[in-house]
Amino acid sequence: MNYWCRVIALRWLLTIFSSRQSKSLVFLFLLFIHQSNEFGFGFFLKVRAKMGDCLSVLPWGQAVDIACNCLLGDGNYIHMMKDNLEALKTNMQKLRERRNDIATRVSIEEDKGLEQLDQVKGWRSRVASIDSQVSCLLEDEPAEINRLCLFGYFSEDCISSYEYGKEVSKKLEDVKELYSAGDFKDVAGKRRAAKVETKRIQTTVGLDSMIGKAWDSIMKPERRTLGIYGMGGVGKTTLLATINNKFDEEVNEFDVVIWVAVSKDLQYKGIHDQILRRLRVDKEWENQTEEEKKKLIENILGRKKFILLLDDLWSAVDLNKIGVPSPTQENGSKIVFTTRSEKVCSDMEADDELKMDCLPTTEAWELFQNAVGEVRLKGHPDIPTLAKRISEKCYGLPLALNVIGKAMKCKKDVHEWRDAIDVLNTSSSEFPGMEENILSVLKFSYDGLEDEKVKSCFMYCSLFPEDYQINKEELIEYWIGEGFIKGERDEDGNNNKGHAIIGSLVRAHLLMECETKSTLFEIGLLPAVKMHDVLREMALWIGSTSGKEEEKQCVTSGVKLSRIPDDINWSVLRRISLMSNRIEEISCCPKCPNLSTLFLQDNMLKVIPGEFFQFMRALVVLDLSRNFGLRELSEEICSLTSLQYLNLSRTGIHSLPVHLKGLRKLISLDLEYCFGLESIDGIGTSLPNLQVLKLFHSSVFIDARSIEELQLLEHLKILTGTVKDALMLESIQRVERLASCVQRLWIINMSAEVLTLNTVALGGLRELYIMYSEISEIKIEWKSKEKEDLLCDSSPCFKHLSHIVIVNLQGPKELTWLLFAPNLKHISVGRSRRLKEIINKKKGMSISNVHPDMTVPFRKLETLSLWRLSKLKRICSSCCSIPENFILCPPPALQSLRHFFVEDCPKLPKAATKRVRDTIKNNEDDE
Repeated sequence: MNYWCRVIALRWLLTIFSSRQSKSLVFLFLLFIHQSNEFGFGFFLKVRAKMGDCLSVLPWGQAVDIACNCLLGDGNYIHMMKDNLEALKTNMQKLRERRNDIATRVSIEEDKGLEQLDQVKGWRSRVASIDSQVSCLLEDEPAEINRLCLFGYFSEDCISSYEYGKEVSKKLEDVKELYSAGDFKDVAGKRRAAKVETKRIQTTVGLDSMIGKAWDSIMKPERRTLGIYGMGGVGKTTLLATINNKFDEEVNEFDVVIWVAVSKDLQYKGIHDQILRRLRVDKEWENQTEEEKKKLIENILGRKKFILLLDDLWSAVDLNKIGVPSPTQENGSKIVFTTRSEKVCSDMEADDELKMDCLPTTEAWELFQNAVGEVRLKGHPDIPTLAKRISEKCYGLPLALNVIGKAMKCKKDVHEWRDAIDVLNTSSSEFPGMEENILSVLKFSYDGLEDEKVKSCFMYCSLFPEDYQINKEELIEYWIGEGFIKGERDEDGNNNKGHAIIGSLVRAHLLMECETKSTLFEIGLLPAVKMHDVLREMALWIGSTSGKEEEKQCVTSGVKLSRIPDDINWSVLRRISLMSNRIEEISCCPKCPNLSTLFLQDNMLKVIPGEFFQFMRALVVLDLSRNFGLRELSEEICSLTSLQYLNLSRTGIHSLPVHLKGLRKLISLDLEYCFGLESIDGIGTSLPNLQVLKLFHSSVFIDARSIEELQLLEHLKILTGTVKDALMLESIQRVERLASCVQRLWIINMSAEVLTLNTVALGGLRELYIMYSEISEIKIEWKSKEKEDLLCDSSPCFKHLSHIVIVNLQGPKELTWLLFAPNLKHISVGRSRRLKEIINKKKGMSISNVHPDMTVPFRKLETLSLWRLSKLKRICSSCCSIPENFILCPPPALQSLRHFFVEDCPKLPKAATKRVRDTIKNNEDDE
């Protein structure tokens, strides 16, 4: 009876309580009923909540348990809500501060070349996640606090407040736990090499089947070595590159994928270096012996499951010499290689082989159409039919299809297409073999070049070793020496015709554009070209079989010769290349009346006998550079009366021959890096036609005597040199005809209060190196030194200056004068202990006020290297068009930056380096 009375009383109470606060009293009443309940079971109570006009059905035990827990238990979440919220805010702020401190430590370590530890990365990610969760939780704080009543023990909505208080308590514990877990001793370790370095490849046609077969073979556990073979130009390298990239796209168990370009000239040193560059980000291994490198590779790869991709094998590679563990089923590693020879597959003990054939007709036609382009194919109704016939002449060879297709892309007239058919038919019939047929097809692009001079320029590129990166400017100098193009240059020293020919050869797909390292400090890259190895073979084939005298040449470069071969027919050859070998001595006295070019650079010559030059009257190009042991030249070299180009750079010569007058036709002389050279006395009168003289980084400094000599060279267009006296530099700049020739300048051991650089006089300057000098101030002038009343344009600058290296420059606190070089691409500054900033805000503003177009510094900068600058605090301030919010909105100031290196600059804010790195990332994303 008492039980039912309590129930009736409870229902009566629920009826009369209409406010939200009343529900809390009901829960209190439930508590007392629960305590006096003599039955051992729960029951359901229907509670009408008038404000929501809905029914809530609560299990009796759950409702009472919540009420009890709110008042008496450990989960007193409602009453503890305020305290827990305050504690959560405090602990979250401490966690954020620890996170920021760790982020700073990580940034410092990353600037040293280290990589953030995974556990630190994971911790920071979890902190970011809980930070977001806590922020969302605190958004509901005002509403939940307003619901509290009865001194904070109850809420107008007990269930909601209970859940909220419980969540606050849980997050508080999570925050405390994360804070404790963030006490890291180390936050970074040595950077790991990327698992895969992706390769750039063109859109492939007809390779899907081969890619699938190769991938299936590699993924089979029992397979260890896969050999891919086929003729040159069939697409083996493209297939291997596609496989390489597939490892980056597909989930796999391999630790590292290593790409090695082997080439015909098998050198284990080169293989060692390529492998270690992939395995070790640091460069500590570079000075080790080959045996030490081998053991290092063996140690690293012995602990990894690796894929080794060897491109272009011409003979078997001894894995033991490299230090590569043999792949087994136990270690799971694999080797994949490409070769032109099936025998190499056998020698390499490949347990699976794939032969790459030329493309079938349909796929060959598709590739050819892609190369020619839809617009040209629709130019005349007959062109598609003619194009198919030309495509068939390419024998399905991808390289031929691309090369010929690109050559035909510029043929608008249908008659040109018909003529192409006739030429290809005639050429192909002359050569019976498949390989020769392909070469003859490739020769069609060569035959279609504009004129004989351009053909000669192309053939000249085959004198260099396979995969050699040929500096464009040096290549043009050779061409000028040979007489392929005239030596005319514009006011900046450029030969526009030479660059135009390079462009035409690139567009014809006979040359590929690339970049080669700068010679000093290896800062930045210089524009270069190289030949595809099959096209190089075609050129060598033309040179050895052609009946034309101007095409006859002998090339044995980069093949490790220790002496000059006896079988060279010197008497009929026009050009001979013996460069990049190991030739130590010359004992022959060849008779070569037609020889115009002789390459002997990069050998081990110490002496060249005088009689060697005795019968080379037609020689116009002679390159002896990089023979470091060559200390003197015989006087007989002066009998080369036709010589126009002579390169002696990086040799050990002490003096020039006395009878230089015999070389009166010489127009280019390179003496750079000749550290033993004592003087250039007599050069002005002996070599009156000299246009190019290079003395950069040699031991001959430009002084008053040499300036007199240089002024005698009336035809001089390009000069590189070294200066250590500020007065001498002033003297050079007063002679603007001489100063305007300076393209590369090395200032060393100079002591001066003020160094003045004149943008008019040094208008052709491209590279500037300032080292080991004490100069208080560097000033820029734009008045003519010869004509003081002449002012240049309103925005004077060094418009061609692209490289600047500053090392051990004591004196200046800033380098704001760099604003006068708006086209800088590469900057390296180091060991300048007084330097505090690169661009000073106040000085930058004063310059930009006078010259508004100089307000944006480093717009074209690609590489920035800062090292051992103990006082450096700033790179450039926001005055120079760099907005403060530049992380979100990258400024035009660094829009081309690709590489940023900082080492031992303790005062440079980490935020500044981070902003620069963010800009690099944005630049990459924009690409």
